[in-house]
Amino acid sequence: MSSVAVTGAEGFIGSHLVETLVADGHHVRAMVQYNSFSSFGWLETLSPEVLDSVEIVLGDVRDPGSVNGLVKGTEAVYHLAALIAIPYSYRAPHSYVDTNVTGTLNVLEAVRHLEIPRLVHTSTSETYGTAQTVPITEDHPINTQSPYAASKAGGDRLADSYHASFETPVVTLRPFNTFGPRQSMRAVIPTVIAQVAAGQTEITLGDLRPTRDFMFVKDTANAFRTVGTAPAETVVGRTFNAGTGGEISVGDLVTLVGKLMGVDLLVKEDEQRIRPTNSEVMRLVADATRLREATGWAPLFSLEQGLEQTIEFFRDPANLARYKTDIYNV
Repeated sequence: MSSVAVTGAEGFIGSHLVETLVADGHHVRAMVQYNSFSSFGWLETLSPEVLDSVEIVLGDVRDPGSVNGLVKGTEAVYHLAALIAIPYSYRAPHSYVDTNVTGTLNVLEAVRHLEIPRLVHTSTSETYGTAQTVPITEDHPINTQSPYAASKAGGDRLADSYHASFETPVVTLRPFNTFGPRQSMRAVIPTVIAQVAAGQTEITLGDLRPTRDFMFVKDTANAFRTVGTAPAETVVGRTFNAGTGGEISVGDLVTLVGKLMGVDLLVKEDEQRIRPTNSEVMRLVADATRLREATGWAPLFSLEQGLEQTIEFFRDPANLARYKTDIYNV
């Protein structure tokens, strides 16, 4: 059984990736950000059979010693740890640089010096900013419209530089808007679904005009697995978009969710949920041709199929109880 490491393993995408890697027969060393409650995040909800193959390590990517201990002796590292909420990046930009730039530097240094065979670095479609051409290929200009996006772009550039300078075996995956069970209410889909599941028919949102390329989390986890296991000559040193190639506006998304949940929804605009005008990314839609041609990866779930599974998750009272549906989750 090969050993792999995952940073950010306790999070939304990270926990799904851990499940995927265990299903493939890997032993997973899962870094969870240290906290005094000994909370393991979403890993606590995984089945005992999955957790039998998971070693949970409390640590912090901002600390080089934590990272070195995590990755030593592994065959691949999946680096997902990041601060991700865009509104909070307006309030605490220094913490985003510490985690998303310096944290990534620590991972790159550990992989380089310990000679780990593969590093999968996580980027984000937010680094592109509002689409200048569609669909967005990996050659689209980088246009960072928030401190979060800028910090992620900084990590991306470090990854590129380490491959160029030291031949560090890094591949960058740039997922578009992932959604699914376990996602926090800082994202629009769980914000809508959780409010409806809690019995509300008047929901509170920000701008309804932006369009996004929404991809179900199981497809995202599969994209990570794919670039982590593909032959080195096909992926190392390259950046890959992962998305469906489709787009839907937030307003139309609300209508679709209402239809799937059997309710007519009224949307109330909340000013605190609206980004500054020049910071709002108005359109994102992926061109994932490069990833498909290099690895054969393709999404398996339609938007509706993914939404149905997400709705089922939030309708479970035990899951819904984990969320605060009556406040703005930054």
